[in-house]
Amino acid sequence: MHGTAKVVAGALAGVLLASASAAATGDPVRAAVADLVGAGGFPGAVAHVRNGETVSRFGAGYANPVTRELAGPHHRFRIASNTKAFVATVVLRLAGEGALSLDDTVERRLPGVVRGPGYEPDKITLRMLLNHTSGLHDPLDPHFFDPYLVRGNRAHVITPSEVIRRSLADRPSFAPGAGVQYSNTGYLLLGKVIEQVTRRDVREEIQRRLLDPLGLGRTYFPVWSPFLRGPHLHGYDMSTPAKDMTVFSPSYDWTAGAMVSTVDDLATFHRALLAGRLLAPAQQAELKRLVPHGEFGAYGAGVETLTLPCPGHPKTVWGSTGAGPGFFSVSMSTEDGSKQIVLALNVYDLAADVHGGRRVPKPPMPAVMAALC
Repeated sequence: MHGTAKVVAGALAGVLLASASAAATGDPVRAAVADLVGAGGFPGAVAHVRNGETVSRFGAGYANPVTRELAGPHHRFRIASNTKAFVATVVLRLAGEGALSLDDTVERRLPGVVRGPGYEPDKITLRMLLNHTSGLHDPLDPHFFDPYLVRGNRAHVITPSEVIRRSLADRPSFAPGAGVQYSNTGYLLLGKVIEQVTRRDVREEIQRRLLDPLGLGRTYFPVWSPFLRGPHLHGYDMSTPAKDMTVFSPSYDWTAGAMVSTVDDLATFHRALLAGRLLAPAQQAELKRLVPHGEFGAYGAGVETLTLPCPGHPKTVWGSTGAGPGFFSVSMSTEDGSKQIVLALNVYDLAADVHGGRRVPKPPMPAVMAALC
């Protein structure tokens, strides 16, 4: 969702000021996760942590504070922008099969779709959409989320085509390839490219190519239903008292961030992806072809790197993050793949994101550092 890059950068900055209490006696990762709940401001947290082949899965706090249901690794959550890694993988596989080229332009694949003041669809390539260098931005209208946040209609549907149209109402952020800026709209276009090339629903392609082969039975891709299936975390904003944001139509987010999963499923997917088990070598190189976006990291194709200020020396980690109404998640692995953490938290304030306010109660990066440093 909106603001993922800003949240991560802010979280990393917060690490530098984080207290040492998270690395107290016992398991430092569990201690750091525990620091995030209760006094840390998150009602609950769920983690999947791997060191070599040793895996631990645990929850802290509540999946639902009202019913006092404890958070656990079986609970689903909205993975938000972690969805992009699934979509990028399908695009890269299609490139490996020769069904498309990353040098194809948006105009070639989606003729007539990108139209707006200052846009050059014949110069925007699929590679630019993948690595956020297209110049496309998300809708700039500050009232975009009013149907959900102001009028309270959480089942409101905004189609991907409508999001794209409203994004194009304002001039691009920069000329194609001339800068870098996180763009959900770019990934909506990639979803449409997948459907144009395959003549199938993008959800079918993700299911057939990724979810079924990897056995990700708890992961699914809703289109418009605002409800979460099965046992799930409840997500909240930061108002007082906190509003339950769990019921929320993902229609506007589609291939930019609509998927639902568990920490185990997300860990299985990212481990396979980053280890090169899902893509041919040429496409794996494209996945990891980096575009720096700030002091702390860089974007690849649907994945990103972050530089953690680990004791002794900085360490680069790979993965993705997700931020959307009520949920914030981090899925990261060390460069050599030996360590991994997937952390799901149940607070993210969308209204604050829209208006430039504080979106999470506490930076989650101390837990990531405890697992990966």
